[in-house]
Amino acid sequence: MSFKSQIKEGIPNKLPVAKTYDTEVNHAPKRKAVLNTDEKKLALKNALRYFDKKHHATLLPEFKNELEKYGRIYMYRFRPDYKMYARPIDEYPAKSRHAAGIMLMIQNNLDSAVAQHPHELITYGGNGAVFSNWAQYRLTMQYLSEMTDEQTLVMYSGHPLGLFPSHKKAPRVVVTNGMMIPNYSQPDDWEKFNALGVTQYGQMTAGSYMYIGPQGIVHGTTITVLNGFRKIKKSPKGSLFVTSGLGGMSGAQPKAGNIAGCITVCAEVNPKITQIRLDQGWINEKITNLNALVNRVKKAIIDKETVSIAYLGNIVDVWETFDKENIHIDLGSDQTSLHNPWAGGYYPVDLSFEEANQTMANNPEDFKTEVQKTLRRHANAINKHTAKGTYFFDYGNAFLLEASRAGADIMAKNGTDFKYPSYVQDIMGPMCFDYGFGPFRWVCASGKPEDLQKTDAIACAVLEEIKKSSPKEIQQQMSDNIQWIKGAQENKLVVGSQARILYADAEGRVKIAKAFNDAIKNYDIGMVILGRDHHDVSGTDSPYRETSNIYDGSRFTADMAIHNVIGDSFRGATWVSIHNGGGVGWGEVINGGFGMILDGSKESEDNLKSMLFWDVNNGIARRSWARNDEAIFAIKRAMANEPNLKVTLPNIVNDDLLNEY
Repeated sequence: MSFKSQIKEGIPNKLPVAKTYDTEVNHAPKRKAVLNTDEKKLALKNALRYFDKKHHATLLPEFKNELEKYGRIYMYRFRPDYKMYARPIDEYPAKSRHAAGIMLMIQNNLDSAVAQHPHELITYGGNGAVFSNWAQYRLTMQYLSEMTDEQTLVMYSGHPLGLFPSHKKAPRVVVTNGMMIPNYSQPDDWEKFNALGVTQYGQMTAGSYMYIGPQGIVHGTTITVLNGFRKIKKSPKGSLFVTSGLGGMSGAQPKAGNIAGCITVCAEVNPKITQIRLDQGWINEKITNLNALVNRVKKAIIDKETVSIAYLGNIVDVWETFDKENIHIDLGSDQTSLHNPWAGGYYPVDLSFEEANQTMANNPEDFKTEVQKTLRRHANAINKHTAKGTYFFDYGNAFLLEASRAGADIMAKNGTDFKYPSYVQDIMGPMCFDYGFGPFRWVCASGKPEDLQKTDAIACAVLEEIKKSSPKEIQQQMSDNIQWIKGAQENKLVVGSQARILYADAEGRVKIAKAFNDAIKNYDIGMVILGRDHHDVSGTDSPYRETSNIYDGSRFTADMAIHNVIGDSFRGATWVSIHNGGGVGWGEVINGGFGMILDGSKESEDNLKSMLFWDVNNGIARRSWARNDEAIFAIKRAMANEPNLKVTLPNIVNDDLLNEY
């Protein structure tokens, strides 16, 4: 069958041949056994409901084996035979061009060059899933091929609930992932209900079809590293940045270090993903021996090199060895998936990778004990370095949160705060989010590299024009972004789709998007798909990351993310998503996102102006109400430029008055 025929077929009436387990692919670790006998039967019933009764007797033992062997039912038999990648939009069978664009993005998320565990439909973060099983994928793609612009597809935690009548201005797809009743939102709840096949962890951009590979975070990481060095008043040249994690988003760190111009050492325990990053050019060198690493880093410091080095091993060994060898670390962080500490997001130091995976599946309590011991050692090693002058920051991966739960020495003297800041508190919040700057993304639906080059040039020209009249408060942000986009091509950031990320505020996003739409209208480029990371100004409520610099006591509320998605849905978004969980963990964050397809029409222009303005400024309004100075400045500026915007501003209380109490 042709590719188009297979998409339109959905779940095949005739069973495909069972697939062999491909040992060359990076697979998800076995999940721990959490279901009792009755729940296992329920999980099997839930899986079999996707298929005609005539297939149940054949599929039942197969699915039972998957559940017992891997802890989940992935339905490997139904993994398509065609190559998974983002095809040019015209290659998709679709009645709606917007639906075709969504199919493109789904396939990009599952591309083996992009996805962390492609055969388990996991894009990044260890458990950030696009779907729970391959039947869901097939059925969703079939629905999208049939969809008209008068229908909306409803996605229920990976399950396509169906096509519903709507209208042209409605979103084509509405996505929810893991939206649990609060009392059932603990990590073990995810294990149980995911194993039952009734919910999933969509991470941020995995389950919302907007992941663009490690590039998605390279820019933000570059900004963080550059401003980290600015904060300690030191040049990146010859300075050392130590961190860990080369999986999904964390794989961006060494590339960002190279762009910033420092020496980066990034530890990773998984040999397959380490080799993938080396092959992709995201790291310059791989070292497997600590003595060799020490010698290599000492040489790089003396020679003031710009180099990224992957150490295949545990990060705790690096911190401890560098302490003994008196190697000074200038910047330190961690980006292992500690939102997922018990299922492969973080590995114990005293177990090999293989031993850890076996313990994780077979002795989960022992694994948890070893992880927490490692976290305590990790924190102790960091403390020794910070006592020597290292600037350490939490990279929003729940390192400090999980370390505190493990009893590590990371609490401040007041006993309630962490002794180290979140990078949002120190850098991204006041410098970017409060001013409205965040990760604006686009994908060239034609798949043509020349279209990406043209959009880079368009975006650069728009930013340079805006910068001429920008206030002094945001000149540094404008300069950093212009420098970034000018170097985007030479840094070879594309993995998967022809995509780009750029930090921009509402003015920048609207003007860049309009310029793209004009270029599409004039046939200079093909259609463009807009989106963003949920790690942004207004899409995410996350008390230990995105909203960690909200100090009015409301950082544990989630109204902003819900407002954001509802507002996007009636202002022209092509699809919207809202998730429980994200970069800091299930039950710790609510995050929302959107996708918007530009086709050169007047309708697209109206939509982008309305939606992109709201998508940023609702977050600035919330941040200004929290009394964040930069956000107050930004929202006042937005109101001056838009007469229909009127936001409630805070009255500032004199602290001297409060001190009397």
